[in-house]
Amino acid sequence: MQQTRLYLQHGHVSVYSHSLAVALACVAIAARLHIRADQRALVRGALLHDYFLYDWHHKDASHRWHGVHHAARALQNAQRDFALRPVERDMILRHMFPLNLHPPRTREGVLLCLADKLCATREVVSGRLPGRSPRTG
Repeated sequence: MQQTRLYLQHGHVSVYSHSLAVALACVAIAARLHIRADQRALVRGALLHDYFLYDWHHKDASHRWHGVHHAARALQNAQRDFALRPVERDMILRHMFPLNLHPPRTREGVLLCLADKLCATREVVSGRLPGRSPRTG
């Protein structure tokens, strides 16, 4: 996970900070909406959902169509570095729905999709507001 501190995700927010915010948001949304979820899988899948390990802002043929392909790359890297359960694999692979056409199969995956979009929107918008700077890390 240390490598994710090296790459920016949205604005000035690192992939690490984004993934941590998404994990916290997943847990908060599940609690707020009283959705039963596998908390361990929810947090692990959220922390690894963007584990693609490259700077997608740099022009490189291997990063083309990042939004469409990074989930598969993140899953490949996560499977190489961690023992993943099926729920976690589904969460990582399908978190870009609806950009990727395959919806998540689990409630943890749905929570991740929602939390990821909310956090990404907040990071992009807050980075553009005068006098506001999102957390980096």
